[in-house]
Amino acid sequence: MSQFQENKVAPAEGKLAVLLPGMGAVATTFIAGVEASRRDLGKPIGSLTQMAHIRLGKRSEKRWQMIKDFVPLARLSDLVFGGWDPIPDDAYTAAAKARVLGPELLAPLKEFLSGIKPMPAVFDHAWVKRLEGRNVKTGTKRELANQLVQDIRAFMDKNKCSRAVMVWCASTEAYQEPGPAHQSLAAFERALDANDPSIAPSQIYAYAAISTGVPYLNGAPNLSADFPAMIELAEKKGVAIGGKDFKTGQTLMKTIIAPGLKARMLGMEGWFSTNILGNRDGEVLDEPANFKTKEVSKLSVLEQILEPERYPELYKDLQHKVSIHYYKPRGDNKEGWDNIDIVGWMGYPMQIKVNFLCRDSILAAPIVLDLALFGDLAARAGMKGIQEWLSFYFKSPQHAPSVYPEHDLFVQKVRLENNLRYLMGEELINYLGSDYTNE
Repeated sequence: MSQFQENKVAPAEGKLAVLLPGMGAVATTFIAGVEASRRDLGKPIGSLTQMAHIRLGKRSEKRWQMIKDFVPLARLSDLVFGGWDPIPDDAYTAAAKARVLGPELLAPLKEFLSGIKPMPAVFDHAWVKRLEGRNVKTGTKRELANQLVQDIRAFMDKNKCSRAVMVWCASTEAYQEPGPAHQSLAAFERALDANDPSIAPSQIYAYAAISTGVPYLNGAPNLSADFPAMIELAEKKGVAIGGKDFKTGQTLMKTIIAPGLKARMLGMEGWFSTNILGNRDGEVLDEPANFKTKEVSKLSVLEQILEPERYPELYKDLQHKVSIHYYKPRGDNKEGWDNIDIVGWMGYPMQIKVNFLCRDSILAAPIVLDLALFGDLAARAGMKGIQEWLSFYFKSPQHAPSVYPEHDLFVQKVRLENNLRYLMGEELINYLGSDYTNE
């Protein structure tokens, strides 16, 4: 143990409500996977909270501990699932329709999943034109926010939950930039009262969650909680927030490959990316206004990692193109193709080709689990506002206005682990290694 003092983290006592706006492929894959893990029917592969070890102290001490044993996380057995969706299918029906998990895994879980029914959603067709649904709330935007607050409180009371966390798993909304209604909490609340059309459904969910003291983590690229009004509310209420857009397929590859190429000072002329996807998310992104939201999220990654303004000889003229195509036969089995034109010694060109046949919801489900557990941990540790240490999980990490977002996956992981060490009073690891040399 070092000079660091262990921070006071309240114990994870009682049940934790995991509230999910959007009960489609991602959410039902997550719920079914957690229940399968609780019954020893499968392993939560991809989850740091359940599978990863963390190193403590010097390498010579050979001290390692499972993250779930090192920090006081909620147990899987204490998680209770609820959510909202404009489509009224219960979790079993939605999971069967999504065809992510096979019948051999879903069949034993049918009774459990069938009992999880979505609450009526805050939904506006103007923001997601490719979806229709009848399981929706009605009223002004202020009334909708109040209804969500009542949903949260009623769900926690009914299920005897002591705490809650909200993770957005719903669709990508049409592209939006912050406007006057988003610049302060007072302006946002006036806009709510005025039924301002610039307030998107995801912002109403974020407002309801934060207002009731529930951490809010945004899994889509929507303008949801990453604007001054919502940050002000989170600071005022002492609530943890983070986002945005789960880092799953192609962008995961970029945040793994690009840092390595930059570390070796290899140049790059272009990175061409295209995807085919056939699930509900793919259908939504077939609408240009919604794809624009995703495109902005995806395109921001390389520029920050490669820093073309700092290395103009290597990256100034980089062409980065991204496209997504809805292709129904593929379902949730997304396929991403990448062509990377790189430049080496004496300016000689080389190429890297990546063909990633991934399963979108299979990669997203462990992220939902980790964000729910870490969001709850942050709440019990008294951490409020933007949680930059959770950038590891997001395509467009939310960050303080004074700094740039960190996209390098390996830097993100170091920061996440050091935050856990800090909370538990362990020495932070800087990888300098001079202490071993002196020994």
